[in-house]
Amino acid sequence: MAQDLAHKRPWLFASLLFGLTYPISWQLDMPEMLSIAWKMGGVGLLVGYALRRHHSGEFLLLAAVMVFWALGDGLLELDMIWGAIAFAIGHVIAITLFLRHRRVNPALSQLLLAIAVFVLAPDIAYFLPADRAFGIQAAIYTLFVAGMAGSAWNSNFPRYRVGLGAMAFVASDLLIFARTGVLAEAGWVSYAIWILYYGGVLMIATGVVTTLVKRGHFADG
Repeated sequence: MAQDLAHKRPWLFASLLFGLTYPISWQLDMPEMLSIAWKMGGVGLLVGYALRRHHSGEFLLLAAVMVFWALGDGLLELDMIWGAIAFAIGHVIAITLFLRHRRVNPALSQLLLAIAVFVLAPDIAYFLPADRAFGIQAAIYTLFVAGMAGSAWNSNFPRYRVGLGAMAFVASDLLIFARTGVLAEAGWVSYAIWILYYGGVLMIATGVVTTLVKRGHFADG
């Protein structure tokens, strides 16, 4: 099965290889830049997955999202502000993509859920860090990721793949902020952050690509 995936979708296979093994690097004594490259590989290789057979339109937008999210992965290890900026740019591009494919006449309950995430997630982010000044920064950043998640949830991409992946992204970021406060001593948090983040991004990327292909676009990463 792994050989079949590696042959048919090499970029996706390589992303899984980097993304699923990245936590191993935490236990290794290795140069910082090598660890950063390992971290960036999981999402960065999804750029190739998005562009393998098509280099324009929606696939290009998706690839741009992956570029900025992967860049954010690396920058966070060097400077949290620049990392947050890179992620925010990726979120804005993702919102653009999802709004281009917004769901027509969404159910009121689903629309209210998206609005609730956009309103409540930044409020929760504000109170999670121990440092109130950082709480303000966390809330501002969370507006972007919550906007991305809400637009993904009410797009016409598969809700329980793309939408749920975006919600997992929000949960991951909230845990990052909680790790600076109430969950500072919890050893499991770092693993949960990475699983929710990488798993969420993987669900978004594969959900968007496979849906676009089914709709007549040509790509197979």
